[in-house]
Amino acid sequence: MTSFGLATAAFDGAAPVAAIVIGNRIAPLAGGASLLAILDDWDAALPAIEAAASDPALLEKAVPLSSVRLEAPYRPRQVFCTGANYKKHVIGLIMGDPSMRGPDDDAATDEERYARATRMMDDRAKNALPYVFLKLPSCVVGPQDDVILPRNVQKPDWELELGVVIGKPTRHVAAADAMSHVAGYVVVNDVTAREHVFRRDGSAIGADWLSGKCFPTFLPFGPMIVPRRFVADPYDLTISLSVNGKLYQNETTADMMQGIEQQIAYLSDRVELLPGDLICTGSPYGNGSAFGVFLQPGDLMEGTITGLGMQRNRCVAES
Repeated sequence: MTSFGLATAAFDGAAPVAAIVIGNRIAPLAGGASLLAILDDWDAALPAIEAAASDPALLEKAVPLSSVRLEAPYRPRQVFCTGANYKKHVIGLIMGDPSMRGPDDDAATDEERYARATRMMDDRAKNALPYVFLKLPSCVVGPQDDVILPRNVQKPDWELELGVVIGKPTRHVAAADAMSHVAGYVVVNDVTAREHVFRRDGSAIGADWLSGKCFPTFLPFGPMIVPRRFVADPYDLTISLSVNGKLYQNETTADMMQGIEQQIAYLSDRVELLPGDLICTGSPYGNGSAFGVFLQPGDLMEGTITGLGMQRNRCVAES
């Protein structure tokens, strides 16, 4: 079977349409349905798309991927983000960025902070449920769009992650059955305003995810959704992100503490997951906070995950 990805692309300046990506070429899908509409009927639509991927007539219409503009695949109805899901990532944040520390960490030495963070993450890996917050669908932009750096954010940071796309309504599913509810995988970048995650104004009762995560353009999404069957092992993918050509993130999904199955089971016990819903499964080590480096106007983020394509997002100042 020919492997493929599904994207939304503008051909020759026309309105964006659902498209199929085969290797380094892309062609519009017949029928005119949006990618979200296709996901709404995923089990029925997939066999026809698989047949199209091997159709010589469609392949003749394919053009170089570099010749089209790739948009966000679609606007998800719901976006869920699993936080603190890579041990090295959280330790790096606590060690590198004072705004990510609690009061006990502020008063500790570096050695004490490192030991406390390591114990906390070891305990989470053994005993904790997934820790999930919401991100607004209005944050979504495409894999080639600008990321706007808000004027009231001093520490904008990147978090390249493996995204999981749900392929059918999902409620109270067991972890053992969860993968059958996955349509595919995609690259996401959970851009974060670090200094706004933990408020210091005395009124905070927990992490402020609205202020830390939900600015417009803070979720580059795409370039394509790769169906689950073409990703042999989602725990053997390399997540890499560079800024202006300097590599910062270069880790694997093997370090994920709460697996995709556990995340879906946890979520489906609390909400109904809908076709096209997006789960951002956590970011590995290498965020700017770990190095004291934050995004600036003019920066170019380039992020890729094995077999899922590349994002190229330029950072611009809010006008």
